Amino acid sequence: MRATSKASFEAASARWEPVIAKAGARGVQFGRQLYQLSDLLEGDASLSRALTDPSRSAPDKAALVDNIARGKVDDEVADLLVELVQLRWSAPANLAHALEVLAVDAILASAQARGALEKVEDEIFRFDRLLVAERELRRALVDREASLERRLALVDGLVAGKVEPETQLFIDRSVSDLRARSIFSALHGIGDRAAARRARLVATVIAASPLSAAQATRLRSILEAAYGRSVQVNVGVDEKLIGGLRITVGSELVDASIVGRLDEARRRLAS
Repeated sequence: MRATSKASFEAASARWEPVIAKAGARGVQFGRQLYQLSDLLEGDASLSRALTDPSRSAPDKAALVDNIARGKVDDEVADLLVELVQLRWSAPANLAHALEVLAVDAILASAQARGALEKVEDEIFRFDRLLVAERELRRALVDREASLERRLALVDGLVAGKVEPETQLFIDRSVSDLRARSIFSALHGIGDRAAARRARLVATVIAASPLSAAQATRLRSILEAAYGRSVQVNVGVDEKLIGGLRITVGSELVDASIVGRLDEARRRLAS
């Protein structure tokens, strides 16, 4: 991506991250829907141009999104597309590519939510190595003369029930992707996103009441400044805290709740 598209993608990714962190297992569903939207734009150049045309008004673009997506995908996905089309893109094709990458992030977030992210990353790497080692398999999976159904059946025979569901979804996508790129390129891109996600610190925040979007953003900024790394903030609510926050980053507990302070005061009085 050129600078304009890259900046737009980074802005959209930052907005998407708390949504998929909260979604948990629904991230797979979000990812599938984003893949579908990406394919739709990839196959319809006039629609892609309309959605990225800087001279077109924001309400007009939002209406287009409503027409193609609203009610057909989850609201979170439709809202993301509305935000994406308000941004500037160096080329119409960059919007479809952004949807593709954000789909990968949503699916990886689902794996991360259930503690399977590292395994998915390893399985993607191992399948990549299998393709390198097995020339006939590689040829069969890239054979455009063979039907997609046949190629996917071959993949199914290799990995079904043997890998995480997110891994199989990624492999299926890499085999069936409409874009003219190699399976290796697709798998490497997914592996890179997984590695980047694993390198991010995860902060679990329990609050006495729900945080606003602005509060969550401010808290993430504070944590990132403190740790010098990107931080994913997952927020939960526990009314028993009365007030404040209980923040866990890795094995480190940062208790800023009223209950926590009362417990600490009791311990000091008893000592």
